[in-house]
Amino acid sequence: MSTSTPLFVGLDVHKDSIAVAHAQGQSADPPVFLGAIGTRQADLDKLIRRLQAKTPKLVFAYEAGPCGYRLHRDLTGQGFDCHVVAPSLIPKKPGDKVKTDRRDAVELARLLRSGDLTRVYVPSVEDEAIRDLCRARDAARLTLKNAKLRLKAFLLRLGLHYMGRADWNDAHRRYLAKVVCPTPAQQIVFQESVRAVDEQVDRLQRLEAELRELAPPWRLYPVVQALQALRGVQWLVAITVVAELGDLTRFDSSRQLAAFVGLIPSEDSSGPRRRLGAITKTGNGRARRALVEGAWAYRHPAKVSQHIQTRIDTLPKPIQDIGWKAQVRLCKRFRRLVARGKHPNVAVTAIARELIAFMWAIAKEVPIAS
Repeated sequence: MSTSTPLFVGLDVHKDSIAVAHAQGQSADPPVFLGAIGTRQADLDKLIRRLQAKTPKLVFAYEAGPCGYRLHRDLTGQGFDCHVVAPSLIPKKPGDKVKTDRRDAVELARLLRSGDLTRVYVPSVEDEAIRDLCRARDAARLTLKNAKLRLKAFLLRLGLHYMGRADWNDAHRRYLAKVVCPTPAQQIVFQESVRAVDEQVDRLQRLEAELRELAPPWRLYPVVQALQALRGVQWLVAITVVAELGDLTRFDSSRQLAAFVGLIPSEDSSGPRRRLGAITKTGNGRARRALVEGAWAYRHPAKVSQHIQTRIDTLPKPIQDIGWKAQVRLCKRFRRLVARGKHPNVAVTAIARELIAFMWAIAKEVPIAS
């Protein structure tokens, strides 16, 4: 084999093993399955030496999954090209109903050689750390929500439902302190449920405090601050979007970014017929949820409130202008869509699609350290 001919290596990665296959570049020969190796660094180094005996130019690919990006960082750190590919975008034959590690590794090698694999964005270690902290905070929020729902359902089943707004304010907590259940066993269940809510509240507060302390030195934090020029994009929404999507300017256009988040409509067109459906909901669901939550702020008339003014006082004039332009356009667009008979949920999804475009425009104005 010529030294300039690359060798395309498919890796089917698991917790305890990696199935390996390779396909010779500039050739139509079928891929060769090498077998399974361990996941230790020594096993990987032995595989690399074995493959480099064929050619020094190696290109690796494996599916994104629970094993993370450690393998990618190890290989790229040694100077090799490594693709982490999207599993949902791997071409599959409809009639192929057999799935094994061997077949997966061989198929990865073949598709890597043909260029039919779609790479995913691999964050840096620092970016991934902030993202993990954001996700831990979001998981705590969901756990708290579920704990509150379980407590409310338990009280409702006993006919002890609160008549006011059960939002855990002082009045609601005074009511809970006076609750007496019919039996001692049910009183224990009630007290443990209240304690579970309090524990999750404390956990959520701890994670938010850690996030606010560790985020300022982050290289993308200036983007987080700049995005708050937009109405509805407060600190938590801004840092969630940036942590999940990374550098927004890596996308060539705002439409490409909206497609990545899954906010563009699906389409089923043929010939002269053009039919648009619901949004695709592909890509990052956490970022999409944060965008939709922020978009609800545009159902009100455009206005720079005191809270927004405090956020934008330290921002450059071009970023403030983009924020005001977004307010004027998106508030008007929401009213027009609802006036045309669109459901508010549909209208706010359209607003979220344009909101991410304004975020992309603001990110282009912020210099980011590499």
